[in-house]
Amino acid sequence: MPNLDLPILVVDDAKFSSMVVGRTLRNAGYRDVRIANNAPTALKLIEERPVSVLIADWLMPEMDGLELSDKVRQQDEQNNHYTYVVLLTARESVEALSEAFDRGVDDFIYKSDMAKQLIPRIFAADRMADRQNTLLRANALLIENNRELESSNIIDLETGLCNSRYGRDRLTKMLRHAESRGGATAYVLCGIRNWQELKRKHPPTIMNELSVGIARRLSALIRPIDVLCRVGDNQFAIISYFPNSDHCTTTAFRRIFDGINHKALKTTAGYVSLEAGMVLCKADAQDGTPSVQDMERAAVQGLVDAYETRRFTETAPEISASV
Repeated sequence: MPNLDLPILVVDDAKFSSMVVGRTLRNAGYRDVRIANNAPTALKLIEERPVSVLIADWLMPEMDGLELSDKVRQQDEQNNHYTYVVLLTARESVEALSEAFDRGVDDFIYKSDMAKQLIPRIFAADRMADRQNTLLRANALLIENNRELESSNIIDLETGLCNSRYGRDRLTKMLRHAESRGGATAYVLCGIRNWQELKRKHPPTIMNELSVGIARRLSALIRPIDVLCRVGDNQFAIISYFPNSDHCTTTAFRRIFDGINHKALKTTAGYVSLEAGMVLCKADAQDGTPSVQDMERAAVQGLVDAYETRRFTETAPEISASV
């Protein structure tokens, strides 16, 4: 059954021709038919309310049917919409029609045979426009759902560890906990110094094995109360709270540093040795409460120093003025 509420716009500078097309459509039962006598007016009408089918004369002053098609396609891109474009033409050369198809025109109706062709072509246009717009809406919904899932995702899919989003949330809570209870918050950043060298040497499957292996080893080395996250391709963060600030030192995490650097990981390509750099960024509640950004900034800079010295270093955040 035809959709008699199909929104249609007829554009023709010849008022008699547009009147004939409009009357034919209305006689066939179509209720939503608008008429424009030039292309600029048509674009304004489409901007006000999109149409499913555009029927336009090829030859018009100011802007012809092909130029109008270009403009309509631009509007469609902005509105996530599809308009089925049909040109009315007396031109029947293969070259002309090929050019029109390249410009985004969907179909033609020859003026010499319009009385027979118009309504059957509108039936086809309705089906195609409905199918395309249904796909566009479904794709938009899928993209939105993916965005929502991504915004709420807290797991690194490759390793199964928590990701940076969860890490920032936990770090925020631990900083606030230390602020109210005293003690210190530790943000330990561990980076694999020779990661790029390993990527050049091994295929992605082996790098995946290494990522999973590092995650498992770190999980076995941290305390049960610590939080372990993967915050980058080759970076992992350990977030901890110490009731006694004096206990928050590199010594408390030395086993982790040694466990990564002194024992190779087994992969299907054999044993692979890692060169890890580590930095402890310590926030003592007595010195004020830094922001998560302060902690991350200090840790990243400290990791650069750790790479250069090849030592487990310690640093403290500079508390920003906004805190």
